[in-house]
Amino acid sequence: MAEMVNRPYAGAFEAYATAHPDVLCLSADLTSSCEIDGFRDRHPDQFVSLGMAEQNMLSFAGGLGLAGFRPFLHTFGVFLYRRPYDQLIASIAYPRRKVRLMGFLPGITTPGGMTHQAIEDVAVMRSIPNMTILETGDATEVESICAAADSIDGPVYCRVLRGSVPRLFDTPITVGQMRELALGDDVLIVTSGIATEEALRAHDALDHAGVSVRHLHINTIKPFDAGPLLDHIAAMSKGVVVLENHVTEGGVGSMVAEIMADNGVGKKLVRLGLNDTFAHGGSRAYLMKHYGLDAAALVAGIERLIGAKTGITEAQLAAVRVDAVHSAVKAEAL
Repeated sequence: MAEMVNRPYAGAFEAYATAHPDVLCLSADLTSSCEIDGFRDRHPDQFVSLGMAEQNMLSFAGGLGLAGFRPFLHTFGVFLYRRPYDQLIASIAYPRRKVRLMGFLPGITTPGGMTHQAIEDVAVMRSIPNMTILETGDATEVESICAAADSIDGPVYCRVLRGSVPRLFDTPITVGQMRELALGDDVLIVTSGIATEEALRAHDALDHAGVSVRHLHINTIKPFDAGPLLDHIAAMSKGVVVLENHVTEGGVGSMVAEIMADNGVGKKLVRLGLNDTFAHGGSRAYLMKHYGLDAAALVAGIERLIGAKTGITEAQLAAVRVDAVHSAVKAEAL
């Protein structure tokens, strides 16, 4: 079982912001839910509460960026693009403001249902000119997300994990660089965010079943350097499977499909994620199983790709836990 880190964002943001006085902490009335309540109490001069008014917060942040500040906006990811889309475009993306959009509860990491689940955010943000997209997959990436985001000359949208988060990696995010987690030559697995730990659970079972997998973890979704990915795909004998905490349209799977099509790559591709559906409320483990985002769904996708059964059972996968059972963590609630 991986080490579990409690509230990694809280300490990481405080350390980064206090070392950079021109960083301002903006909250949309979800201060404790985004782990910045301690920062608010200890550093009120760098904290601004905009209340439950995200449209105003994004316009306000654009003005702060024009004045030379680097505002970090904290709210649930879904509230950074659905309602304030016009302000996002006009006040932040179009003028290329150095605004850092820290979006919590990506995809189905919340039991809050449709209103709180950012399931199409990558698709929306990928389509916006000047926007960079980063996604955290473990505690180390959460701890390094502030520095990574603040290195970008322009607006950045980050999918941030909160609460109790497993530590899977030893090194911080390097913007634009994928992590190579396995180097087989049959099937390429591409994952991001919480999907990565599900894929890690399946590694040993797939190896014992005779399926040689190469596994890439992506934390920089846009901009994306296609060259290394194409080299990995070229080395595969069977094809590619993408697993993501997002709808299958417009996210990482679509990005991989676009790269393959643009470069005339004629290999099979299976895209796994939310299949043209909103998700209802429930624990993370339940939702991942119900909607086909867990290790078992990945194995099934690989079986479709290679046209053969692996013999891997749900019991085998259930015996391998990369992390503690997340649904037991109170921080996953609203």
